[in-house]
Amino acid sequence: MFNFFKKNNEENTQKTNIFQNTGNAILAGFANFLNQDKPFDEFELEDIESNLIRADIGVELAVDIVEKIRKNKITSSKLVDFLKNEFENTLKDSAEAQLKYDANKLNVYFIVGINGAGKTTLIGKLANKLKNEGKKVLIAAGDTFRAAAEEQLDIWAQRAGVDIVRKDRIDSSAVIYEGLEKAQKEGYNVLLIDTAGRLQNKFNLIEELKKNKSVIAKLAPDCINENILVLDANLGQNGLSQAKVFTEAVDVTCCAVTKLDGSAKGGIIFAIAHDYHIPTKLIGVGEKIDDIRDFDSKEFIEKIFA
Repeated sequence: MFNFFKKNNEENTQKTNIFQNTGNAILAGFANFLNQDKPFDEFELEDIESNLIRADIGVELAVDIVEKIRKNKITSSKLVDFLKNEFENTLKDSAEAQLKYDANKLNVYFIVGINGAGKTTLIGKLANKLKNEGKKVLIAAGDTFRAAAEEQLDIWAQRAGVDIVRKDRIDSSAVIYEGLEKAQKEGYNVLLIDTAGRLQNKFNLIEELKKNKSVIAKLAPDCINENILVLDANLGQNGLSQAKVFTEAVDVTCCAVTKLDGSAKGGIIFAIAHDYHIPTKLIGVGEKIDDIRDFDSKEFIEKIFA
């Protein structure tokens, strides 16, 4: 992080900042603008806009922010506080966002995302997290045609110590149906449903996910239901196109952003919130089974500017 933004005390430097790479990306080059207490000229505003876009916060949000800087004649000395405030407003729907849960019902979490985004790992970590909170958890292995998908999910289920329903090489909706029946009959609190993530044929993917959702609507219409889009932080702005595809297929209610600890592209959290009004509720921050957290937007913003 730039010296300008660092706090000169030993306590802070010893703390691990898992969002440091994202902070570096967002703040890159800004130190050049902070040596004079004057409004920015047009060339400087263009540089700020370009920098924000490169930091993966999204074109629309970057343009909006720079227009506000121009309109309100924000001076260089007030830029950091202004950015913090804009980011807080962008993530206002994420500020208190946690997964919906009702102790008196079956809670169905429908997990979507492209292959390679970290869906399987996220499901395993989330299953472990929920079990450690005292919940009875079942996994339905709904990605039935991807090579080794079910085997990988089975391994994660064993590591987490939760049950799994899997049926290799059959229609995914049949697995989801069986998972729902088992969860309802045997008193599970949570059903985590894995899904296909093949984008090669968008039409087939969307139709399959719609069919999966119709099974849930028919068999468990009153279940608390979160549709969780898993995004790989390292893919940056590609996350916006993924959000578009999966929003067409299902009503995405929140995001889980994986691999955030080593990525400089965590700005995608702002872009998703701004462009699609989808809050981030979970983040992956490492490779261990307990390296999953509820997303804290205030902590995220503070550590970007730490």
